[in-house]
Amino acid sequence: MPAAASYDYIIVGAGSAGCVLAARLTEDAQSRVLLVEAGPPDRSWRIHMPSAVGSLISSERFNWNYVSDPEPHLNGRRLTHPRGRVLGGSSSINGMVYIRGHALDYDAWESSGLRGWGYADLLPYFKRAERHVLGGDAYHGHAGPLRVEAPDIEHSPLTSSFLAAAREAGYPLSADPNGERQEGFGRVDRTTYAGRRCSAARAYLSPARARANLTVETGALVHRIVFSETRAIGIEYQIAGRTLVSHASEVILSAGAINSPQLLQLSGIGAADHLTRLGISPRVDSPAVGAHLNDHPDIVVQHACSQPVSIFGANRGMAKLITGIRWFLGQGGLAGSNHFEVGGFIRSRAGVEQPDLQLTFMPLAIKPGTVEDVGMHSFQVHIDLMRPKSLGSIAIRSADPKAAPAICFNYLAEPEDRQVLRTAVRLTREILQQSSLDAYRGAELYPGEAVQSDAQIDAWVRGAVETCYHPVGTCRMGMSERGAVVDGDCRVYGVTGLRVIDASVMPAIVSGNTNAPTIMIAEKMSDRIRGKTALDRESPPVWIHPNYATAQR
Repeated sequence: MPAAASYDYIIVGAGSAGCVLAARLTEDAQSRVLLVEAGPPDRSWRIHMPSAVGSLISSERFNWNYVSDPEPHLNGRRLTHPRGRVLGGSSSINGMVYIRGHALDYDAWESSGLRGWGYADLLPYFKRAERHVLGGDAYHGHAGPLRVEAPDIEHSPLTSSFLAAAREAGYPLSADPNGERQEGFGRVDRTTYAGRRCSAARAYLSPARARANLTVETGALVHRIVFSETRAIGIEYQIAGRTLVSHASEVILSAGAINSPQLLQLSGIGAADHLTRLGISPRVDSPAVGAHLNDHPDIVVQHACSQPVSIFGANRGMAKLITGIRWFLGQGGLAGSNHFEVGGFIRSRAGVEQPDLQLTFMPLAIKPGTVEDVGMHSFQVHIDLMRPKSLGSIAIRSADPKAAPAICFNYLAEPEDRQVLRTAVRLTREILQQSSLDAYRGAELYPGEAVQSDAQIDAWVRGAVETCYHPVGTCRMGMSERGAVVDGDCRVYGVTGLRVIDASVMPAIVSGNTNAPTIMIAEKMSDRIRGKTALDRESPPVWIHPNYATAQR
């Protein structure tokens, strides 16, 4: 091998967390940083056009395209699980929804013993990351790298009617689900600016690329972490058929909830008996590596639209061409939206303190399990279970770093998850049957009117559930090695010089989309790594339903 290059920090994975860390750590001109990414640069127009997200989810160029093992509680179905393999990682291929989760999620992290990880500690880092189009306030930042836009929710009769139906069903409206009040229905912010995706690569990495102390390598597949006894001293990786080694004072894994545990296991950190069977010498016996996989299961209720007011047609023929030309000319339009513009957070039953269901409206129905529309004017509502009890796992199949790991999400293993999703279907149908939607509501396409009883709904859910693309927890934070992989500073237990900083360290999944929290985690950890004083705590009001113990809405 060539002589090893040397850095202060090596960051593995140029996804949401890796881009933040590379940008923040190189603010110190004396810190030399190597950022390695398995995928290519993010130069495709498909990445930057928000409405092209469907083509990215099915892409082989920018996507790991993982497939789960047969899911034991989903009739043995294998679920496709896209993960970004490109500069920006999954922030370059995701749906661009900017939702942080509920304040109580983070207070629960702190209550588990993780001091400094409560909502009041983390809100300043959310704000530091953000540049909201509406400006800053007690809940939002106005000068950060990450552009966040509030969609115009008045332009579409379908979105307006959906919000009116939710209100008619007895649910409140919320002006901002990332502000004081998550519970209720309203706008869904997105990480776009001027009709273009604002990925972590665009927000953080692009401005930092000119720094002489940052080296970025793409097409670089990391094989393993290099150790000297119990200290991580570098990585072994391959570029264009050449195997290289680079050394660093500290190695940071930011490869995501699937690839970070995979790399730990390939490097001898994981369940010792499993590693031994694969011919890997265990370095740290850590059964929690790859365990506690958690994700938001997703199902959709779909209707035909009885008037031509959905976005059907804009993605076909001459209309598609005109839509694309308008976007390329910088005029935004339909191609500049992710089309997840309104939604809501509700509680499934009385006694639940914070919303456990997320509903997201889309003015076009997509064939389940595909990125193709149903071929008519239509609409759908995504239903996502926010705090599922069912846990899965990630485990390498061999010592070959090119082999995809075994993935089992284990959706619906817990009876409570099945019960809440069954309830969610009924609550969603109730909203969609309100008179505010009478002018547009056609036949229910999916699951269909025949699906009514508990048994029928349960059977349909087993065959319909997909992933929300929010895997977390596989290198979870905790106060001891028992049941955790990293400590409150994201340092891997059992070794030194090694951290994991990405969605995999979340000790519990948050009640919302996971991209914004992942960026926040990296912002916070960039300060801890540099020994900076934490940002001052902020505690603006957080709304909790005053009668949550006795009322569902």
